[in-house]
Amino acid sequence: MALSFCGNDRGINSYSVAGGMLNNGCFVDALNLVPHVFLLFITFPILFIGWGSQSSKVQIHHNTWLHFPGHNMRWILTFSLLFVHVCEFAEGIVSNKEMLTNHLHLFMPAFMGFVAATTSVVYYHNIETSNFPKLLLVLFIYWVLAFITKSIKLWKFAEHKVGPQHLRFCITAVLVVLYGLLMAVEINVIRVRKYVFYAKPQKVKPPEDLQDLGVRFLQPFVNLLSKSTYWWMNSLIIGAHKRPIELKKIGKLPIAMRALTNYLRLKDAYEDQRTAEDPNRAPSIWRSMHRAFGRPILLSSTFRYLADLLGFAGPLCILGIVKYMDTTDSSPRPQHMTGNATHLGVYFMSSTELLENTSVLAVLLFLALVLQRTFLQASYYVAIETGINLRGALLAMIYNKMLRLSTSNMSMGEMTLGQINNLVAIETNQLMWFLFLCPNLWAMPVQIVMGVILLYYLLNVSALVGAAVIVLLAPVQYLIATKLADTQKSSLEHSTDRLKKTSEILKGIKLLKLYAWENIFCDSVEETRGKELTSLKTFALYTSMSIFMNAAIPIAAVLATFVMHHFLNGKGPAPSEAFAALALFHILVTPLFLLSTVVRFAVKALVSVQKLGEFLQSDEIGDDSWRNGDMFVSMEAGKKTPGGTKAINRKQPMRYQMDNYEQPTRRQMRPSETEDVAVKVSNGSFTWGSNLSTLSDINIRVPTGQLTMIVGQVGCGKSSLLLAMLGEMQTIDGRVHWSKLPDNETLQGNISKNRYSVAYATQKSWLLNATVEENITFGGPFNKQRYKTVIDACSLQPDIDLLPFGDQTEIGERGINLSGGQRQRICVARALYQNTNIVFLDDPFSALDIHLSDHLMQEGILKFLQDDKRTVVLVTHKLQYLIHADWIIAMKDGSVLREGTLKDIQTHDIELYDHWKTLMNRQDHGLEKDVQQDSQTTLERKTLRRAFYSREAKNQMDDEDEEEEEEEEDDDNMSTTTNRRSKIPWRVCWCYMSSGGFFMVFLMVSSKLLKHAVIVAIDYWLAIWTSTKTSGVVDGRAANATGPPPAAEDDSHYLPVFIILCAAGITLCLITSLTVEFLGLSAATNLHHNLLNKIIHAPIRFFDITPLGQILNRFSADTNIIDQHIPPTLESLTRSTLLCLSAIGVISSITPFFLFTLVPLAVAFYFIQKYFRVASKDLQDLDDSTQLPLLCHFSETAEGLTTIRAFRHEARFKQRMLELTDTNNTAYLFLSAANRWLEVRTDYLGAVIVLSAAGTSIWATSYGFYSGGLVGLGLTYALTVTNYLNWVVRNLADLEVQMAAVKKVNSFLDTESENYEGTMDASQVPENWPQDGEIKIQDLSVRYDPVLKPVLKHVNMFIEPGQKVGICGRTGSGKSSLSLAFFNMVDIYEGKIVIDGIDICKLPLQTLRSRLSIILQDPVLFSGSIRFNLDPERTCTDDRLWEALEIAQLKNMVKALPGGLDAVVTEGGENFSVGQRQLFCLARAFVRKSSILIMDEATASIDMATENILQKVVMTAFADRTVVTIAHRVHTILTADTVIVMKRGNILEYDKPETLLEQEDGVFASFVRADM
Repeated sequence: MALSFCGNDRGINSYSVAGGMLNNGCFVDALNLVPHVFLLFITFPILFIGWGSQSSKVQIHHNTWLHFPGHNMRWILTFSLLFVHVCEFAEGIVSNKEMLTNHLHLFMPAFMGFVAATTSVVYYHNIETSNFPKLLLVLFIYWVLAFITKSIKLWKFAEHKVGPQHLRFCITAVLVVLYGLLMAVEINVIRVRKYVFYAKPQKVKPPEDLQDLGVRFLQPFVNLLSKSTYWWMNSLIIGAHKRPIELKKIGKLPIAMRALTNYLRLKDAYEDQRTAEDPNRAPSIWRSMHRAFGRPILLSSTFRYLADLLGFAGPLCILGIVKYMDTTDSSPRPQHMTGNATHLGVYFMSSTELLENTSVLAVLLFLALVLQRTFLQASYYVAIETGINLRGALLAMIYNKMLRLSTSNMSMGEMTLGQINNLVAIETNQLMWFLFLCPNLWAMPVQIVMGVILLYYLLNVSALVGAAVIVLLAPVQYLIATKLADTQKSSLEHSTDRLKKTSEILKGIKLLKLYAWENIFCDSVEETRGKELTSLKTFALYTSMSIFMNAAIPIAAVLATFVMHHFLNGKGPAPSEAFAALALFHILVTPLFLLSTVVRFAVKALVSVQKLGEFLQSDEIGDDSWRNGDMFVSMEAGKKTPGGTKAINRKQPMRYQMDNYEQPTRRQMRPSETEDVAVKVSNGSFTWGSNLSTLSDINIRVPTGQLTMIVGQVGCGKSSLLLAMLGEMQTIDGRVHWSKLPDNETLQGNISKNRYSVAYATQKSWLLNATVEENITFGGPFNKQRYKTVIDACSLQPDIDLLPFGDQTEIGERGINLSGGQRQRICVARALYQNTNIVFLDDPFSALDIHLSDHLMQEGILKFLQDDKRTVVLVTHKLQYLIHADWIIAMKDGSVLREGTLKDIQTHDIELYDHWKTLMNRQDHGLEKDVQQDSQTTLERKTLRRAFYSREAKNQMDDEDEEEEEEEEDDDNMSTTTNRRSKIPWRVCWCYMSSGGFFMVFLMVSSKLLKHAVIVAIDYWLAIWTSTKTSGVVDGRAANATGPPPAAEDDSHYLPVFIILCAAGITLCLITSLTVEFLGLSAATNLHHNLLNKIIHAPIRFFDITPLGQILNRFSADTNIIDQHIPPTLESLTRSTLLCLSAIGVISSITPFFLFTLVPLAVAFYFIQKYFRVASKDLQDLDDSTQLPLLCHFSETAEGLTTIRAFRHEARFKQRMLELTDTNNTAYLFLSAANRWLEVRTDYLGAVIVLSAAGTSIWATSYGFYSGGLVGLGLTYALTVTNYLNWVVRNLADLEVQMAAVKKVNSFLDTESENYEGTMDASQVPENWPQDGEIKIQDLSVRYDPVLKPVLKHVNMFIEPGQKVGICGRTGSGKSSLSLAFFNMVDIYEGKIVIDGIDICKLPLQTLRSRLSIILQDPVLFSGSIRFNLDPERTCTDDRLWEALEIAQLKNMVKALPGGLDAVVTEGGENFSVGQRQLFCLARAFVRKSSILIMDEATASIDMATENILQKVVMTAFADRTVVTIAHRVHTILTADTVIVMKRGNILEYDKPETLLEQEDGVFASFVRADM
């Protein structure tokens, strides 16, 4: 019987129990089987019944995750148990080979033990998920039985003189310990949960997070195996394939990871450092970070150390495999049946013997790799999670500090907005990254030292030379890294400059085209771009150097080592040593390369911490003891600010409060009932810091329920007084006292009105990035009636109607898409809507025209607020409203001049009253002028309408864009959409490559391939070189075994070839790194150049339908990605892909059998990358899209601090900030977990590749196929694959995201350009054309786009030279389109315009447009000098420019400016008023002396007086030229020679104005009547 359990060796009766039962080794082994069989018999039915009924189990979201005590310990022990069982099994198999017949009892119990251990953990997991602890008794019994049987075996071993020198003894001892520990764990569960042997079992509830179904981030709750392999992410990542991941899908964060939790941890650690002895000492941020987050970092570092130590198992196993492969050849096996190796009738192995078995080493290598990768990913994960937690805590800390910053700090510039934004966007991220890389900081030196020691052990002194090469080049890496950071800064400056210019061009594109100036401006952008490209070139150079160093250092180190070894020992190393060393060098390079990065981040982190420390130590606003006229406030504050924020912090002793508590009742001001005072300031003097008092000697009172006005000149401290009352200023002396409500009102008053909050509208309007409605209700409850009244009072309804979604329209960041007046009215509406007793309005009329101001005063302030009996304090310059005031405070130079009613002032201070009177008269004069300022509001509304028109068009375009993408595949069933999402955009990649130039692409591809070929050649040569000796000396099979082995001389020709190959490799590394970077650079140059030219020469229609922001995005974000991000990604992708491919090629060429195992691996890899790329892209988008609102929220809060504090809404804003932070952190956590998911899977694949490579080569070598050198080569390569597989996928995913930028840029490259050529040659046009200015229009039909309806239909007219023609008509009648037709800006599809005998459609556009002049309705100025604005081509003399300015009434103003004609014009001409800008545009038209001038509603934004001047000028200066005026107000064209009235693109009336006026029922006559 060949397979008998106890074996049947000759002459031995294996079954005899003559020496006692337990002295028969076989019986003891059989006994060991009992517990395993028992466990399997009992658990299988339970498991199957459990699984069968699982469908009926109610699926709670997380039925799992209720962990029994000792959960992790149990998993770790079970895994160790499995490992030891594997060792026991291996030992049994190897020992069995030494026996004459098969002894099943040597390995069978081990195998059963393995199965039982696996079952135990599956069983445990199922019991845990269903929370049924009673069934754990089975496991308890199993551990006890196993412990007993193993102890018996150990005891018998000891009796039979088997000791630790034998492997089986050691294994058994370890098993006894493990079973004992597991038994202890089980007892502990009983002790804690009391589920058996106790009367009252413990009741348990799952953690709070898991009862909340919103929590989807399960990493902290799943079991250990799922934690380490991120198994719980599967559903998310695979689900992403079917439908994109949205915010809802990733849910909320677990409590322990929320920003609030971590903030409290960090804050406690920070505050605890303030000791009683030294309360002012600045706490150290480092120390508080260490106290709050030290433990997880320690854990991460521990994982990291374990991973690094396991990493060295790779080279050591290669060493062993190659070494023993050559020795375990066909030597006959000695029979160990005699001697002391046998005890209990079987063979016992010594402990070292097992490690000499190559198959065992291969399995060990596999396990070590799997463990190493698991630990490494765990380390990364813990570090990243801690980093994210830290960032959340820091953001909350910064935000809380920001809400308490003193206002003077903000305004005096100690803490600018920019600084706060940097703290939020940059410094917190630096610290987060520092934490990510933190474990590397102390793991790397250990790794390097270990590596060098191992190298020395392998190759003695020569190894140190190689290591020295690596270590010496590390500082160079650091240098390059710092240089890179500097270059990036400089290129950033240039790109901001370029963006500014580009956005100016796009804003004024219509003007540039009409004046034919686009090329001049285009060149100026190209020039800036040139500077930017120069710094990008340096950037590319440094990047390629860094990549080159990374690739070349290992080659150089290997070269130095082996050359040195050759010279010292006169021969090359043995193959086992050579390849172990090669693997070690690969391990060593990574930490050294990373070290430079880590050191750089550490330096940055130090700077960041210093900045944060300064910020956290900066001044805070004074104690909030000011608004507490009574104790009642503390309750209120306690209720209003959850989360224990110290909103009110009374450091005043109780006595004071009692005093001012009674004051109002003691001092009766006047017997009348209005003596009630809401706010009272007694001899106050206040400052904005720097101890100079800004307001001094202030004694005022604000009567309750009345309208108080504060007046005075600009800069006399009116706004400061409001802020002083709100407690925003530093008090030097005196006090502000807020009264409490009368007792009887207290209760209901408190319910209805928020007592201690003040509705405050600042002078500089401040809006949230939210809908209009949210801006007005400002977190209060929505009351429709009240809301409507407020909106009407602020006359916001017409503006709201213009918005695309009414009051649900999002107002852009800082309210960008509204005009000043509209924003101010929304701010006032917010103050009116809030239900507070006191309303402070700081100059609410400054940006409003007279009608709106009156309406607001009457409806809003007098009616709405006074009806509500609210106390109103109004700062204003409009003295005509003083008559409405109940109480007036007049200020001068920071102190109060007068206070009282208007009557008081009239009687007591006649001088002041008269002064006011004269001012009022002047303002009344202003009124008449102002009447016509009404146009300002209409103009604002017009621009708003325009802005949103293009925006809606954009929304449609975006939708179409998406639809097109989806329509690419015809049937839209599930599979195709998923297909689209997982396809790699090859077309776009090709487009990117080709824009880099074909020569560069060819160079890159060929040099890459060559480089990898050479690197393989180097290693291959090494393999042959090292194998010659072994085959020459050891092996009888080698060819030269007949003669004497000529080792040294045979060796010598290998060395030069090796040196040459290495040199070639290093050179090629340099070439490839340079070609990739410069390919990227040339692609970026070409793409930007083409994009700019295409867009600048696009027809005007393109700009009407494409929103400005979208075009600017192409020039900012997308260009930046193309410039800086694609080249390194591309480089990394090609490098890692080629490395993996060359490795697989090498292994396959050495052992072709490997290809069989490759097929399933390739399939697995394909699916992993396919799923990951889609999920990663979604999560990346989520991360990006959630980051922006967070940053916006910070900058918004910083800008609106005074408002938020006056309203007392700090708690609400904090809550919002915490929500935004958590959302962003959730996205980021999921993204990093997805990366870990991928890396764990690709790493395990890599480990399987190593295992199969080792397995196939061992199997092949045992049949005598190859020498050890080649096997070493194959294994070294297999080890590198594990490192690079995940890079392939991640770079693919990154490249896919980045290629979207190229795709977007490309979509603009397809736009049609205008036809600049024309059919005539420019030289055929007479120099002075058009000389006379005669215009014939024949049957003209015009449309904006072939798909749109015509805007002009069959228009005919004839204009004689020098005639003045006026054109009028309603909005949309085609007036402006006609003016554009003269410049051939629109599609003239029928008829023609002939000017001085030449059909304009035949002319080149440049010629046509440069010979005519136009003045547009919206004045456009560019940043630069005045001279540049009038004459960018630099063709005119100064006299001509001055003359033009004089005609436009600007000469005196320009003369007064510093620099005269060279005076600065800021962006958009912001430093001039709208009227002045319009006059500049006029001057610009005069500079170009053409005989035809077209004025398109040019006087719409000018006041009457200036307009009259203009009319005169046009009549005199243009007496001999043809002028076509398109009129906004009809009276401007009453003096014209001919008037044309248009309607819907047709001419309605065409005659002299006098004739037309006589026709009573004519359209023109009705226009004139309406305009009078």
